[in-house]
Amino acid sequence: MSSEQNPTQNDGATDVTEAGGGSGDTAGARPRRLTYAAALSALEGIALLVGGVWILVLGLTGDPDDRQQAVTGGVTLVVLALLPLLAARGLLLRRGWSRGPAVITQIMALPVAYNLLKADSMAIPGGIALAVAAVASLVLLVNPATTRALGIKGPGRAE
Repeated sequence: MSSEQNPTQNDGATDVTEAGGGSGDTAGARPRRLTYAAALSALEGIALLVGGVWILVLGLTGDPDDRQQAVTGGVTLVVLALLPLLAARGLLLRRGWSRGPAVITQIMALPVAYNLLKADSMAIPGGIALAVAAVASLVLLVNPATTRALGIKGPGRAE
């Protein structure tokens, strides 16, 4: 076989058009990049969930300056955790809709990471980790193999 017929490295991606149309069906292998993007999104969602529950518990059991503000902040973080967690699930199941929420999550994470990096405290390592995760996720999400696996067609490529 020639190298054109048998590519040596396709990063686990399959041609979605040959695998059954590309409407998010699970035929063929899931690209590793898509799995990594889903894992990073899930990790961010879990971090938000844990942080939200922690703030909520401290707000209810501790002695915060403003109990209502602590509870509201905790509930807000728990609700915000749903976006990356649902996106991660959709990415794992190869649903085309899931890339949008995943990209939005990463774009929202960048200003948070910037503010953490500007802090003069222990928040700087968290800002570095968040920035690296957000940029890596964005790169993985816009990768052509990921786009093909999710069945997303570019402009002017309607069937």
